[in-house]
Amino acid sequence: MEMVERLANLIEKKSRIFVLTGAGISTESGIPDFRSPQGLYSKYPQDMFDIQFLKNNPGGFYKIFTELLNVILSAEPNYGHILLSKLEGLNKILLIATQNIDGLHQMAGSQKIAELHGNAKRFFCEKCNNEYNYTTVLELLKTIEVPLCSCGGIIRPDVVFFGEPLKEESLRVSFEMAMASDLFIVMGSSLVVYPAASLPLVALEEKIPLVIINKGETQYDPYCTLKLEGPIGTVSFEVMKIMGL
Repeated sequence: MEMVERLANLIEKKSRIFVLTGAGISTESGIPDFRSPQGLYSKYPQDMFDIQFLKNNPGGFYKIFTELLNVILSAEPNYGHILLSKLEGLNKILLIATQNIDGLHQMAGSQKIAELHGNAKRFFCEKCNNEYNYTTVLELLKTIEVPLCSCGGIIRPDVVFFGEPLKEESLRVSFEMAMASDLFIVMGSSLVVYPAASLPLVALEEKIPLVIINKGETQYDPYCTLKLEGPIGTVSFEVMKIMGL
């Protein structure tokens, strides 16, 4: 509890908070991560999100992705997402840079978001760039294995696959906002996927307090200001209680 109180006190004192969120904030909403014992890699091929898997086996990819998309569509924000939305309402959030593709931050009411890996609810044609929403794609998938655009191109999710660069503008804004922050909070990221995992270096180099809330160790634990191991939802609920949110 002492660590949670220290976190709440830090948040109360700061007004330019940068947040990096990873899969750990969404697992508590029922969305599986990649690497845990119950993660996606325990059930599906480890190359399922490699760009070559989509290109070589679009039917196989969509069979897997449709299952995942339905899980995402049924998920609800948890206290972690809600805390960040409330802090944004207090004008304390500079930016939430998220590695997640589930849109739960938006559902919770946050608006200052950089989606580093895209969004699973958005789609586009890889040939003509025509945009599609998930309802259209799911309807197409009822009758065909691979959704096709009217131009004949494959419709793909607007997510960053392994083997593709991150969205340049999102990454640029993230580093810019991290530099301008007075508190850097990591929520639910193991900090192993680059270049997002290099963002906390900004906090260390600029002497910005770094807080990590994550189950399991990260490479930055020895250098951070605070490390909380508890579930993000529990920690966030306690912070909201202490702050009267």
